[in-house]
Amino acid sequence: MTEEDADPIRRRPGGRAARVRQAVLTAALEVLAEEGVARFGIAAVAARAGVNETTVYRRWGTREKLVLDAMLAGSTEGIPVPDTGDVRTDLAAFARALADYLATPAGRAVARAAALSSDDPGLAEAWETFWQSRLELAGAIVDRAVGRGELPAGTDTGLALELLCSPLQTRALLGHRPIEPDLPERLADTVLDGLRGRA
Repeated sequence: MTEEDADPIRRRPGGRAARVRQAVLTAALEVLAEEGVARFGIAAVAARAGVNETTVYRRWGTREKLVLDAMLAGSTEGIPVPDTGDVRTDLAAFARALADYLATPAGRAVARAAALSSDDPGLAEAWETFWQSRLELAGAIVDRAVGRGELPAGTDTGLALELLCSPLQTRALLGHRPIEPDLPERLADTVLDGLRGRA
């Protein structure tokens, strides 16, 4: 077994491998957007990416790992974690990036897939890994704010991010209310008021 076979989603920079990886992940997000996770298949992804199915299986191993890698890559690229030196600005910018991402087909596909519960252990593990990874990345906003004294020590990072992001995800998924242009700033203020009010 090669090192690449042992770690199917290992990332290697540059060259053909990087181009193939990008093509497959782009195709995976497109298939996810069009078919949903229940009908997501490696054959369709490979055909759309213009590669052999064996190439996809050799690199990712399972459809669950491919879905996870595509979701992580899409959300990381589409929702960067800001670092402006001010917690309100960071939270508002992060919320705005999330709102913009949720307005794209890829963003909606990731949100729908991540919102689903699954009886499939592989998919359930992929969702858990996805959410934990996003929490660790975005949690830096709250951790830095605590370090600067903008938020109290012991602030619940996960809760803060859920309060910030859940209204945007709910509106995007249910479509019952629009995401107003000033909503990211209002959410940032509401979250900060709540967190600071308990200091």
